[in-house]
Amino acid sequence: MRVAVFDLDGTITRQDTFVPYLRGWLRRHPRAGYLGASLAAVFRYLIAGLDRGRLKSHLLRACMPGATAEDVQGWTAEYVAGLGDAEFCPGALAAIERHRAAGDRLILMSASVDLYVPAIGARLGFDETICTEVAWRLGRLDGALTTPNRRGDEKRRCIEALRNRFPGVRFAAYGNSGADLPHLAAVEDAVLVNAGAHLRRAARKLGVRTEEWRRKA
Repeated sequence: MRVAVFDLDGTITRQDTFVPYLRGWLRRHPRAGYLGASLAAVFRYLIAGLDRGRLKSHLLRACMPGATAEDVQGWTAEYVAGLGDAEFCPGALAAIERHRAAGDRLILMSASVDLYVPAIGARLGFDETICTEVAWRLGRLDGALTTPNRRGDEKRRCIEALRNRFPGVRFAAYGNSGADLPHLAAVEDAVLVNAGAHLRRAARKLGVRTEEWRRKA
């Protein structure tokens, strides 16, 4: 058995999932003032150096403040069910099936939030999901993060924690961005997918293979 760790956005899915999730929520739950608050958060991220985790939290609070667990669960089920073949990279689905057939443990590890990532993991048959977790207060969404943003060195730390749980087991990992290189470099079988020329060169220097997963085989 191996442990196979997959990134989500840009690796399994062709694009980001967080913003489409928020857009879909707002179509069903219109909220006045969300645009100004969202733009202010993005401005602080771009200009003032607001980190990605805090940006995520600010966007959740701008778009989904006080959402009930029931409403979030309903929208999550609709959102995940609505992800069609066009949203997924064919190479990712094929790699997941290869690992499943080999009896490997499948782990979905994403910086996106636990409002919907575990549901995507369940749909795709993952054994476990590690993602950024958000706070609730008295049954309503607070939007603060209760874990570090699962990105960059935090993913590498998660890999180290997994190794403690699965000592002596060989690891495979798949990601698509420069932020994924730290944890890809920490496993035996690493693949950077769907990347541009600059990132492919950086991956090769680290001994990480590259593949294109967006095209059908």
